Amino acid sequence: MKTGTILLLFFYFLLLMMAGIACRAPQKTKMATVIEQLMEGNHRFASMHQSHPHDTKQRRVEISEAQHPFAAIICCSDSRVPPELVFDQGLGDLFVVRTAGNLMSGLEIGSIEYAVEHLGVKEVIIMGHKECGALKAFAEGGTVSGHIKDIVDSIKSEQEIRQLPANDKNLLNDCIRANVLHGIHQLKLQSTLLASRINNNELQVLGACYDMRSGVVELIQE
Repeated sequence: MKTGTILLLFFYFLLLMMAGIACRAPQKTKMATVIEQLMEGNHRFASMHQSHPHDTKQRRVEISEAQHPFAAIICCSDSRVPPELVFDQGLGDLFVVRTAGNLMSGLEIGSIEYAVEHLGVKEVIIMGHKECGALKAFAEGGTVSGHIKDIVDSIKSEQEIRQLPANDKNLLNDCIRANVLHGIHQLKLQSTLLASRINNNELQVLGACYDMRSGVVELIQE
């Protein structure tokens, strides 16, 4: 093969690599922008300077035909932890899934898959919160009745929870963090669709914890 041909092929390969990097970069920037938007909204909420966006009649009519949420939030059903208020967002901004202890089964994971595949969501936040009743019921032990036992048993079976030391002096807070990490691992391991999007840098899944007293949301590193 001639030297000129080799150089031409090399430059062609280099251009393809640069094009690939260029295509991926905006996606990462967009993901960063989503997180910034959520955290800025939380800062407004915690400092009591909410802007209450997208709560007008015009917005209600505008989204009646279709929804385009920019993020999905999986969080606890606790009445003190409403994501739209905590992140100072409005109608149609967030796709929210709420269960006690932010626990997930196939139904909840399927809901997130719908948000990602059909609504274009590219950012998923699994948000636990301080003083979570479901995690407290597990940490304190004792007897629970009815289907509440299903909740406690589900928490008890989480590998991330089981790995905590038996004499943990900060058990409740560590359980809350471990529970959030379990949710992240669930989405990555139990959904082929979500795993594929994550591996292709088309989806980001993050953990967070909300402090009800301060109003502040802190991101949890995996």
